[in-house]
Amino acid sequence: MVPWNSFPLQVIYQVLGWLAFLSWSIAGYPQIILNFRRKSVVGLSLDYTILNFTKHWSYLIYNVSLFFSPLIQRQYFEKYGYGQMIPVAANDVAFSTHAVIINLIVLYQFATYGHGNQKLSKYVIAIVGVVWLIAAVCFFIALPNHSWLWLISIFNLIQVSMTLIKYCPQAFMNFLRKSTDGFSIGSVLLDFSGGVFNYSQMAMQSIDQGSWVNFYGNIGKVLISLVTIFYDSVLMCQHYVLYPHKKVLNSENTEEIQKPLISSSPLDQQNHSLV
Repeated sequence: MVPWNSFPLQVIYQVLGWLAFLSWSIAGYPQIILNFRRKSVVGLSLDYTILNFTKHWSYLIYNVSLFFSPLIQRQYFEKYGYGQMIPVAANDVAFSTHAVIINLIVLYQFATYGHGNQKLSKYVIAIVGVVWLIAAVCFFIALPNHSWLWLISIFNLIQVSMTLIKYCPQAFMNFLRKSTDGFSIGSVLLDFSGGVFNYSQMAMQSIDQGSWVNFYGNIGKVLISLVTIFYDSVLMCQHYVLYPHKKVLNSENTEEIQKPLISSSPLDQQNHSLV
């Protein structure tokens, strides 16, 4: 692997990478805690959760393959040059693994807690089905010639595509409800920070090497940062500007409000029946 030219830049690169890992990893917990406290996932989009789960599985496959496989690393150097660095760091692998686990916990909460009348939309079912069908077809295409770098690049494109569309169901749900109640803004703030740190980390590598190859050599990492920053900005705008402090009552709370605040006494009920 190509050595670093500047030790300070190498240290900053590592620090930014682990800051991105911490931000993105911790980002999953506020939503889990909020769901646990409310014993409900009302306000969190099931479509968003499924698309997010698909995205993180794809990203995990890409990161683990490029970081650990000498064969795929050799194919990367043959394509982009032996003077380049592998654009996947240890923090990327750690983040992907942790993100898959976090999403499994959220899916378990969907299966356990009340989620209102939410159902997985047919559009998301179709998207996820097509995505994994494409992945399976690409695997059999890559198998004869061992084109593994090309194959994991497909998974990288999948995670970028999922990142592009995964926030849309949540933003649309907030728009319909005119509220962000039930969706943790803490997760959004941490997710935004992770995107900034992740992009900055790649910039440090480019500055040190005097090359922008790592940006288009791992276009997925670049786009995941930029798309995350954009959509998190939209969600923050909804929470703080468009729908501040607006809460939506679920069906149980609505029924509770419709009950009389003071129940009638047996004597009142008897008088009422006589009348």
